[in-house]
Amino acid sequence: MAQRFLTLADVAEELAVSVAQVRVLVRSGELRAIQVGGRNQWRVESAALEEYIQEQYARTRARIEAEQRS
Repeated sequence: MAQRFLTLADVAEELAVSVAQVRVLVRSGELRAIQVGGRNQWRVESAALEEYIQEQYARTRARIEAEQRS
Protein backbone atom coordinates (compact mmCIF):
# COMPACT_ATOMS: atom_id res chain seq x y z
CA MET A 1 0.00 0.00 0.00
CA ALA A 2 1.30 3.45 -0.90
CA GLN A 3 2.18 5.84 1.89
CA ARG A 4 -0.58 8.45 2.38
CA PHE A 5 1.45 11.09 4.23
CA LEU A 6 4.99 12.27 3.58
CA THR A 7 7.37 14.17 5.83
CA LEU A 8 8.87 17.43 4.60
CA ALA A 9 12.13 15.53 4.12
CA ASP A 10 10.32 12.99 1.91
CA VAL A 11 8.82 15.82 -0.16
CA ALA A 12 12.18 17.57 -0.43
CA GLU A 13 13.77 14.38 -1.72
CA GLU A 14 10.95 13.85 -4.23
CA LEU A 15 11.28 17.41 -5.57
CA ALA A 16 15.10 17.47 -5.30
CA VAL A 17 15.05 20.62 -3.15
CA SER A 18 15.94 21.40 0.47
CA VAL A 19 13.64 20.84 3.43
CA ALA A 20 13.79 24.61 4.02
CA GLN A 21 12.39 25.21 0.52
CA VAL A 22 9.54 22.77 1.17
CA ARG A 23 8.82 24.49 4.49
CA VAL A 24 8.50 27.83 2.62
CA LEU A 25 6.03 26.23 0.19
CA VAL A 26 3.97 24.90 3.09
CA ARG A 27 3.98 28.12 5.10
CA SER A 28 3.01 30.17 2.03
CA GLY A 29 0.09 27.84 1.36
CA GLU A 30 1.42 26.88 -2.05
CA LEU A 31 1.75 23.26 -0.90
CA ARG A 32 -1.05 21.94 1.31
CA ALA A 33 0.08 20.24 4.52
CA ILE A 34 -1.13 19.46 8.02
CA GLN A 35 0.67 19.97 11.31
CA VAL A 36 0.61 16.98 13.64
CA GLY A 37 1.98 16.39 17.11
CA GLY A 38 4.68 18.69 18.40
CA ARG A 39 6.35 21.68 16.87
CA ASN A 40 7.41 21.53 13.22
CA GLN A 41 5.85 18.13 12.62
CA TRP A 42 4.34 18.62 9.17
CA ARG A 43 2.88 16.03 6.82
CA VAL A 44 1.98 16.39 3.17
CA GLU A 45 -0.58 14.06 1.68
CA SER A 46 0.76 12.24 -1.39
CA ALA A 47 -2.24 13.47 -3.40
CA ALA A 48 -1.50 17.09 -2.39
CA LEU A 49 2.08 16.72 -3.59
CA GLU A 50 0.87 15.34 -6.91
CA GLU A 51 -1.58 18.26 -7.26
CA TYR A 52 1.25 20.71 -6.57
CA ILE A 53 3.42 19.06 -9.23
CA GLN A 54 0.62 19.18 -11.81
CA GLU A 55 -0.02 22.86 -11.00
CA GLN A 56 3.66 23.60 -11.55
CA TYR A 57 3.57 21.85 -14.92
CA ALA A 58 0.56 23.99 -15.91
CA ARG A 59 2.24 27.21 -14.71
CA THR A 60 5.41 26.36 -16.58
CA ARG A 61 3.50 25.53 -19.76
CA ALA A 62 1.54 28.82 -19.54
CA ARG A 63 4.73 30.83 -18.97
CA ILE A 64 6.47 29.22 -21.94
CA GLU A 65 3.46 29.82 -24.19
CA ALA A 66 3.29 33.47 -23.08
CA GLU A 67 7.01 33.93 -23.81
CA GLN A 68 6.61 32.41 -27.26
CA ARG A 69 3.79 34.83 -28.09
CA SER A 70 5.92 37.81 -27.12
